Amino acid sequence: MDSLKKVQRGRTAVAPTAAPDGGYAWFVLLSCFLVFGLTFGVIKSFGVFYVEIQQYFETTATGTSWITSIAVATIHVAAPVASALSARCSHRSVVITGGLICSSGVMIGAYANNVIELYLTVGFLNGLGYALTWTPTVTMLGLYFERRRPLANALASTGECIFTFVLTPLFQLLIDTYTWRGALLILGALQLNLCLCGMLLRPLKPPPELTHVDEVKAEETEEQRICEGSDLGTVKVCLEDPEEITDSKDSKTAELRTRILRYVDYTLISNAQFMVYSMFGVFAALGFFAPALFLVPYARSKGIEEYQAAALMSISAALDVFGRVFFGWVANLRLVETVQQLTATVILLGSVLLLCPLASSFSELAAFSAAYGLVYGAAVSIHITVLAEVVGVHRLGSALGFFMLIRSGGGLLGPPIAGYFIDKMGNYGTGFIMAGVSLLVSALFLLLLHQMTRRGQRSTKRNHNMQTDKMGQSLGGEVTDLSMKSKMEK
Repeated sequence: MDSLKKVQRGRTAVAPTAAPDGGYAWFVLLSCFLVFGLTFGVIKSFGVFYVEIQQYFETTATGTSWITSIAVATIHVAAPVASALSARCSHRSVVITGGLICSSGVMIGAYANNVIELYLTVGFLNGLGYALTWTPTVTMLGLYFERRRPLANALASTGECIFTFVLTPLFQLLIDTYTWRGALLILGALQLNLCLCGMLLRPLKPPPELTHVDEVKAEETEEQRICEGSDLGTVKVCLEDPEEITDSKDSKTAELRTRILRYVDYTLISNAQFMVYSMFGVFAALGFFAPALFLVPYARSKGIEEYQAAALMSISAALDVFGRVFFGWVANLRLVETVQQLTATVILLGSVLLLCPLASSFSELAAFSAAYGLVYGAAVSIHITVLAEVVGVHRLGSALGFFMLIRSGGGLLGPPIAGYFIDKMGNYGTGFIMAGVSLLVSALFLLLLHQMTRRGQRSTKRNHNMQTDKMGQSLGGEVTDLSMKSKMEK
């Protein structure tokens, strides 16, 4: 019994600290902003390399698209590993390690002799580094912000589109000047800045009164030493009550379970709402990454010159910034439920992508790019906020890892499936149609999630009312008994 009390007493030391919503939180926001730019911003800008690599190695659209899809899939698959490592070591050390890995991967990829080597370097190693930087940074941002979390997530995610706006024409200039190999070397050096982002991450300090875990462990160790120790060859045996032994085993099992849950919250798999939201992520990932990859090649296939085609990504990125900030601010006002806002934007985004094949001139493609960037920003700015609302911020680290892992199938298959349709139909527009249909299907899971949430709220309210009625009846019965007793005494 005493050991169980000690374990319970020790658990209070890991109580979460309240999010400051200011102060050093803004430096964490800056770090997350840069991480978004140097990871997903680079992925969205990689379409400029796409044409050059395809021509250099004389491969198909599907073959080249695997570079990006492997990187995206690795980010998702390695996200739970990044979450566990962050809990075991520290967010700072994991992010710094990730920065070194992805920088090395891109630099080595600059010397690739075939597309397979690009799969392993710019694809796998780069994606692994992205997972080790992005996942811990976004988790830390969620811990530092609570009241302003929707706005903070939106502002941080603008790093993706601002970097896309800058990097797309810059990559085209570097390719023209140093070829695609030289451009990859410069990109690898640029990604070393992810290590600086990791240095900005400072863990939240627990309250000073919750610092006695070491004392509890020392007491338990001392008791075990006395119980099992020997004195001049005489073995001392501790005779304990069987019930105390059982309680000790139960406490050890509970302590082991708590330790595992600290690193990987596997109980999320049994959370129906989380799994429905993860299925939304799978189908959304099928459509999120393909348009950015194929927009520049699609424009080039319509006869638009190189720098104008690259400018389309910049137009999309500029409106993406506005969409993230504005709709993140709207979500912060709580005018509607966040999941309802996300559903509306995802449906609109899918509809915009279905209209892309109708555009052929630069002005029409510029209008599409603006609409796509605006709605894409509106959707991306709040999807992490919805995840935090589904599972609770205290489980966000593990939830983000599992969500990315489940979503990895969509991220891996999205670009190749689009590339397959492009190769078969001989038209880049079919890739946008595939992406649009996938997003519309993903919106169905958001509608289901909303219904499940409403049903859960009604059930909770009904149970609360029933408990209130029972308490009222119980109190009423006690009053009646007291009244009858008083009359009998009179």
